[in-house]
Amino acid sequence: MLTFKKVKVCLLLIFVLVNIFYIDPSYSLSSREDFFKNALDLSSRGQFKLALQEWNRYLDYYPDDAAGFSNRGNVRLVIGDVEGSIDDQNNAISLNPGEIDPYINRGIAEEALGLWSQAKKDYIFVISKDSENFSALYNLANVEGSTSQWETARDLFSKAALYNPGFAMARSSMALADYQLGSINESEKELKKLIRRYPTFADARAALTALNWSKGEIGKAESNWIAVTELDPRYSDEEWLIKVRRWPPKPTKDLMKFIELK
Repeated sequence: MLTFKKVKVCLLLIFVLVNIFYIDPSYSLSSREDFFKNALDLSSRGQFKLALQEWNRYLDYYPDDAAGFSNRGNVRLVIGDVEGSIDDQNNAISLNPGEIDPYINRGIAEEALGLWSQAKKDYIFVISKDSENFSALYNLANVEGSTSQWETARDLFSKAALYNPGFAMARSSMALADYQLGSINESEKELKKLIRRYPTFADARAALTALNWSKGEIGKAESNWIAVTELDPRYSDEEWLIKVRRWPPKPTKDLMKFIELK
């Protein structure tokens, strides 16, 4: 009997969520299982063009499979077919409205189009079914931040980190929200904790670079920034920082001012 399974997928909102590829437990025919598993394996290994072809073939044979539609929708999102991804998640929800993963996946696609109210509705639905779903909490926090509701976002990031203590990005996002809200001491304390635990975590180091610079601690800012440039050069790209990583405006502005001086 197959079980639900999660794998990471790199997509536009790379920090927003670990995409969920799942398997309906109702399969009984080994040939169908093998077909499904092959498509899932291609998706998991990042061979998205081949995976899309395999999911297309699979759904030609089994058009009543919600899991197949949702997994294909994830692949379509990765390759840039956002509308197609939403269509697939809609089909998955129609076929199996009780499964929450397609709602999360649809929310991610809606975020990619800036459809904040639709994405928020999907995440709230998931949380109503599973109040400790850290993925939905984190994604909802990003939606709230994208609409400048940073106090609400901060609380949601905190909950996501509470329900998944190893979710470093949720903790970093919480610290950035504190930074935006003026709680500098709390933000700095959390960022330092993250760096002690995860020395190569670029997000926390970039945030601490901005915070150090804002406090006039130029030497500390320089030290952290050297590490960031070696770990992930995208943090020097303001558009990426705002639209993809979803940093708040104040730390983004401070980091860009620091970079301009270099």
